[in-house]
Amino acid sequence: MATARALAQAVQSGTSARIEVEAALARAAADPLNAIIRVHRERALAVATAVDARVAAGEILPLAGVPVAIKDNLMLSGVQATACSRILSGFVAPYTATAISRLEAAGAVIIATTNMDEFAMGSSNETSALGPVKNPHDPTRIPGGSSGGSAAAVASGIVTLALGSDTGGSIRQPASLCGCVGMKPSYGVVSRYGLIAFGSSLDQIGPFAANVEDAALCLSIMAGADAMDSTSAPRPVPAVPVPGEALRSLSGLRVGYVPAHAAGLQTGVSARLEEAKQALSAAGAILVPVSLPNERFAVAVYYVLATGEASSNLARFDGVRYGHRHTDPESLGALYAQSRAEGFGPEVRRRIMLGTYVLSTGYYDAYYKKAQQVRSLICDDFAKAFAQCDVLLGPVSPTTAFKRGEKLSDPLQMYLSDIFTIATNLAGIPGISVPFGLDAGLPVGLQLQGPLYADGKLLAAAAGLEALAPR
Repeated sequence: MATARALAQAVQSGTSARIEVEAALARAAADPLNAIIRVHRERALAVATAVDARVAAGEILPLAGVPVAIKDNLMLSGVQATACSRILSGFVAPYTATAISRLEAAGAVIIATTNMDEFAMGSSNETSALGPVKNPHDPTRIPGGSSGGSAAAVASGIVTLALGSDTGGSIRQPASLCGCVGMKPSYGVVSRYGLIAFGSSLDQIGPFAANVEDAALCLSIMAGADAMDSTSAPRPVPAVPVPGEALRSLSGLRVGYVPAHAAGLQTGVSARLEEAKQALSAAGAILVPVSLPNERFAVAVYYVLATGEASSNLARFDGVRYGHRHTDPESLGALYAQSRAEGFGPEVRRRIMLGTYVLSTGYYDAYYKKAQQVRSLICDDFAKAFAQCDVLLGPVSPTTAFKRGEKLSDPLQMYLSDIFTIATNLAGIPGISVPFGLDAGLPVGLQLQGPLYADGKLLAAAAGLEALAPR
């Protein structure tokens, strides 16, 4: 499949956007992975026709005719957005997310909505009310979560670009397990307006792509301050890496790594990480060992803070205003309780209960406040590390994609799937997963992290790592 940039250039030069979108719609309709849950055929064709007209009128559109799929927690006016939960069954978005509006203004065409873990709570895409997604490399294995549908849609070639959200690794982990590029920008670089909230201090919208350049192009269009999101950052838009300059950017680059990360990795993942370090060194990068002493608390901190924020954010789904509503309740209290019990799946209910507990009187200081204090220590650790290096290299996931059902009955083991990605969200810094070879036929992604708002520098380093990856 052509890259997003090549496809847009072809449409700009006279290829019909409608023809390209028709082909993508056919691929989406034939999806064998359950990655695509809704195809927006009529809307997509109308937008593609409009793109052809805009190009004919002389507009320069950096994403002209590029097919894009969006995660089911992103609003697109007139289209269902259910977060793959029964509680939002039939809900139709009344407005469009800022990130999507900016992509469409650049000529992109939204063709479909992708599957996800319910309310983005999961690491395997097995909590979706619409069924699990299959990994494109082995249909008996999980694609990662929570943005598994978006990762699988890009990795299988259904679309050129897809959007996901990342609260604790939900873009990077499925990108790693499916074998595509996935990036979580710095907190605030992309507006969260139009994203169904999970953990508001952690959530970020980001791109999936087949290569770093396409991911950077997508991010550069979505990025920028937004009056509709008070947490969006008025920072310069990240630059797209210059083609052909990838390896040159590695010369003299200080690449940090945490020696302790090597412990507990699957053998093949550990081997790819060591190969990457050797290749970077040979390309002129300077390897620097660093320490993140408080990172070991990241999972515990995350599951206090994220569940607390989820408890607050999901209180609005009560069976009264929209979505699923229990019929014939005995009282108002029964309406709330029964609607939520029927609408939310087990994992979402578990996290709401945990969050309600840590926010409750008598426990707030012991759990939520303490977790925020440790979060500050984790941020300090990253600041000290980036005083010694430009970017950090490490694993995304301890393993390659595991078998479907393997960890579903053990929530703690499932939570530990994100052990290397969670700290990135707690600190608000950018992180990207870059494919780096295979282990027994399954993709291995490596993570690069950068200082806060150094998204452009991170993308340049990621392009260099990509150029060194085994072919």
